[in-house]
Amino acid sequence: MIMVLMLIKAFLIGGAICVIGQLLIDITKLTPARILVSFVCLGVLLGALGLYDRLADFAGAGATLPLTGFGNALATGVKEAVDKDGFMGIFTGPFTAMAGGVTVAVLSGLITALVTKSKDK
Repeated sequence: MIMVLMLIKAFLIGGAICVIGQLLIDITKLTPARILVSFVCLGVLLGALGLYDRLADFAGAGATLPLTGFGNALATGVKEAVDKDGFMGIFTGPFTAMAGGVTVAVLSGLITALVTKSKDK
């Protein structure tokens, strides 16, 4: 029963984040790229303020998988690296925190490009 409740919370929070993104696409004249960057920046801001961790504790993967979760992970990486390495942590923290995720994304893109056949539009 606890697992079902956790899945429902993840679905509702993750879905709400996606609905906000879709509404921004439909209602505003913002480009999808600007909306994506805004979501990452919002995650960084909420992570820096310590609010995103509460949301992630409540919603689990529903909060950590969208782009806001990526921004939060960047902010967390910077915080930890600054505590450990001082000022240089501002530059090294995001790379250390997200190295695994970015590697998987790049390799997935490479494999997809090798397996599929591209078409001109």
